Amino acid sequence: MDESAGSPYTSGVIRINFFAAFLALALSFSGASSSYASGVLWTGSSLATARAEALLKALRSAGDHGLDPAWYNLADVERAMAPGADSSAAEAMLSAAFVAYASDVSTGRVRANRVDKEIDIIQRKADKAELLQAAADAPDFAAYLASLPPKGDYPALQKALAAWREKKTRTTYTAMPDGSALKPGMIDARVPVLRKRLTELDFTVPPAGAVADLYDEPLVGVVKSYQEMKGLTVDGVIGAKTVRSLNTTIDERIEQIVANLERRRWLPEDLGSRFVYVNTGDYSMVFVNEGKIAFQSQVIVGTPKDPTPEIQSTMRGFQTNPYWTVPPSIAGEEYLPILRRDPNALSGSGFKIFASWSHDDEIDPNTIDWSSIHPKAFPYRIRQDSGASNALGYIFFPFNNKYGIYMHDTASRWLFTEGSRNFSHGCIRLQNPLDFVEKVFNGKNGFSKDRVQQAIKDGQQAHYTFPEPITLYVTYRTVSANADGVPTFRDDVYGRDRRVVRAMAKP
Repeated sequence: MDESAGSPYTSGVIRINFFAAFLALALSFSGASSSYASGVLWTGSSLATARAEALLKALRSAGDHGLDPAWYNLADVERAMAPGADSSAAEAMLSAAFVAYASDVSTGRVRANRVDKEIDIIQRKADKAELLQAAADAPDFAAYLASLPPKGDYPALQKALAAWREKKTRTTYTAMPDGSALKPGMIDARVPVLRKRLTELDFTVPPAGAVADLYDEPLVGVVKSYQEMKGLTVDGVIGAKTVRSLNTTIDERIEQIVANLERRRWLPEDLGSRFVYVNTGDYSMVFVNEGKIAFQSQVIVGTPKDPTPEIQSTMRGFQTNPYWTVPPSIAGEEYLPILRRDPNALSGSGFKIFASWSHDDEIDPNTIDWSSIHPKAFPYRIRQDSGASNALGYIFFPFNNKYGIYMHDTASRWLFTEGSRNFSHGCIRLQNPLDFVEKVFNGKNGFSKDRVQQAIKDGQQAHYTFPEPITLYVTYRTVSANADGVPTFRDDVYGRDRRVVRAMAKP
C-alpha cells in the first residue's frame, strides 16, 4: 500500500492510533488481562482474523440499522485489512470502527437531548473501554455483535426498512394536487389522481363508475380507511392534512423508519416489568404490569406549536378535583385577548384572578386596565376552580419534568373521537383515568374506585399514592411494525423525525 504522509488515510490512522493507545492505557490501569490489553485484538491469530472479518461484515451491513457504513470509515478499514497492510494501523483503525459502530447500534448514533429542546430522556451511554474488553472476551464475536441492537420491535422495524427500500425501486409516485377540500359526492378532476395515489400506497381501490371524476362512496370508504390508519380525522374529506399525508414520499417514509430505529436505541434495553408508555406519535398510552399490558387508552397530546416532549419520569400517585393554574404563556397569549374584550368572560367558567403568584389575594378583573398588559409579561395568576368545566377534568397525575407538563383527565372528552388528537398545550390528556388507576392499584391498599368517584362527586381534593412508583416513558414513535415487518406510519406532525435523521448524518 502506497499512502503519502499527508493522505486522509494516514491522518485518520494517526488520530485512531492515539485513541487506541489511550484505551489500551486505560485498560492496563483497570487490570484488564485480555488480548486487547496487549494491544492485539484484530490481527496476528486466526481468532483475531475471525473477529476482524465479523466486524467488517457488520460494518458492511450497518445500513440494515439505518446507519451509514461510511460513518465507520469502511473503505479505510478494508484497506487496513488488506494483505501486507501495517498491523498496528489495522489494530487502531478496527478498534475505532468497532467502538463507534457498537456504540451507535446499541445506544444511539446521536445524543437525544441535543437533537431537540423538547427531548429530555435518560439515554444509555456505551463505555468504550468496556466495549473493547467485551469484544476481546466474547467466545463468539459475531454473536456478540448481533446481541448489541435492542430487541422488542426493533427487528420488525429493520424488516420494514428493508421492505421499503426495495419498494422504492419498483413503485411510482403521483402527487395529489392541492386545492379546496374534496368532499364526498363532488365531481373533481383530482379524483382519478386520488385513485392512482391510493393504489400506489397498496390500497385496494374499486374501479370508477360511469363518471370518472365523481368522488363516490366506494372511494370515500378507502379514503376513510387510509385516514384511520394514519391517525387523521376519519371523515372522507380530502383536506390539507390528508393531502399532505398522501404526498409523503417513499424517501420520507424510509427516513421515518430510520428515525424510529434510532429512537428505540435511545431507550433502555429493558423497559422494566411495570411502566407507563405514552406514544405521542400515535396518541396512545399503555400501562404494563408484571410484563403484561394491563391497561391501554387513547390520549390527547400537544399541538405542533406546543408539542409534548419526550421524557422519562416517575408517576407516584394522583389527585382528585384539581385546580388548574394557567401558565403565564397561555394567560398572555390566549386569555388576555378575552379579558380585553370582556373582563368578566372567565368568571363563568370558574376562573379567579390573583394579584401575584405568591399571594392568594383575589382581584376584581374589572379593576384592571387589560389593554395596558403586555402578553409576554402577564403579571397575574389565573386559576380555575375544580369542577365539571375544569381543563384538567377530575383527576390529575403529576410527575417531575422540566417542562411543567402532566397527565390529566379532561372536560373536552369529545376530542377523543378525533383522529389527529394533538390539541393540548403539551400535557397528556387520558381518556379513562379512573379505569387506569384501578388497574394500577389492582385491589391493593384498600383502593376503591367507587370511593374515588364519591370523593370527586363531593368535591374533595384527595391525594392517592400508588402502591409503588411507576416508570413513565413519553416517546414519539411514528412507525410501528408487525412481526412480518409490515409498518404502520403516523405522520411526523412535530417534524422530529427529520431532525433526528439530520443529526445522525453529522460527523
